[in-house]
Amino acid sequence: MSLKKKLGLGAASAALGLALIGGGTYAYFNDTAQTTSKFANGTLDLNANPSTIIDVKDLKPGDWMNRSFKLENKGSLDIAKILLKTDYSVIDAKGDNAGEDFGKHIRVNFLLNGDKGDDVIFWTTLDKLKTMTPDAIENSIWIPWLEERGGKLAAGTSDTLYVQYEFVENGLDQNKFQGDSLNLTWTFDGKQGAGVER
Repeated sequence: MSLKKKLGLGAASAALGLALIGGGTYAYFNDTAQTTSKFANGTLDLNANPSTIIDVKDLKPGDWMNRSFKLENKGSLDIAKILLKTDYSVIDAKGDNAGEDFGKHIRVNFLLNGDKGDDVIFWTTLDKLKTMTPDAIENSIWIPWLEERGGKLAAGTSDTLYVQYEFVENGLDQNKFQGDSLNLTWTFDGKQGAGVER
């Protein structure tokens, strides 16, 4: 290799070395900031008290029963909407109901409040209540009942609902229902309200 090439190669190597050293010692100002966040969800905790609203025997057409129960919001969030699902089964003691539904003969009167004269806010039979949509039930029962409470069941509160059950005397032969029984299940489903800015 000629002297000229050796000198050129040496100069190139020296320039590369200086560039690497210079790049590694470049200084600049710097600053950092850090934040932390926490998200804790609320709870919905709807309870019915007592869990057995009615247990009565020896009914006859024309009998009625007044009962009350509390819906309690033990959660940390307000319940803005309550859905009600009705289900029941009939035990036909003698097998002679001929397909007639005993639930058509049990009328439910939803009463506004025991302190306000037991005004009926809505009434229907169990068979109709079983087929009603959640919106129809909300408009008929819950909106009038919760109206004086701002339309919601606030967190940490409870409200008492008054109900009257009636075995309707229809003036016809109802002998086929002698000895029959009906097991009723109400499922209450509490829903949160719309999201809000926090």
